[in-house]
Amino acid sequence: MARILVVEDEPAMQLGLKDNLEMEGYEITLAGDGETGAQLAITGTFDLILLDVMLPRLSGFDVCKKVRESGQSTPILLLTARGEEIDKVLGLELGADDYITKPFGVRELLARVKAHLRRHSWHDSKPQALTSIGRLQIDFAAFAAFENQQEIKLSHKEFEILAFLHQHKNQVVRRYELLEKVWGYEEQPTTRTVDNFIVRLRQKIETNPNQPKVILTAHGSGYKMVI
Repeated sequence: MARILVVEDEPAMQLGLKDNLEMEGYEITLAGDGETGAQLAITGTFDLILLDVMLPRLSGFDVCKKVRESGQSTPILLLTARGEEIDKVLGLELGADDYITKPFGVRELLARVKAHLRRHSWHDSKPQALTSIGRLQIDFAAFAAFENQQEIKLSHKEFEILAFLHQHKNQVVRRYELLEKVWGYEEQPTTRTVDNFIVRLRQKIETNPNQPKVILTAHGSGYKMVI
């Protein structure tokens, strides 16, 4: 049974999320403010975190930052009433894996949740030994990355993207393929989401992120990992 942490301060929304997710068979833990949510996320064991952005005591953005700084790679799905693209981009840059804008339908939310929990058929074919990708040594099985024996923090979604690109190394992977296979649902975020993650990965992998040699851009199409 997948364990989901729901960090939401509105009682009605909190109850609705809990009821709908429990009907799908998930085990739910609730937090009503940012500080409590951050503590639970860092010290607990969860398969997914649903995180509202507008929270008392600590914002969802701050919670996300604290969770990632602690080394936790649990997938984070932001719940936001904000429509501005800059807020969505900020959430992704702080380590969130996805976002959904309020108001949203129950079916869309459940599709997003299932997508992040789903183990894709390609997941089982991930390399199990350390894999050299640019500056990093990647242990896909343990979701760990190292540079000169020092651990480098990558989010769960960053590992998933790297694994898919590595499985299709030296081939062009289109943006919509990444959205479908990594995010795994038809109601896709914009391709800008993929581009933002690639920018972050290049900063950690490439010797010179402005002149990438490992994750190349196929203009108008997608990306290719060259190994």
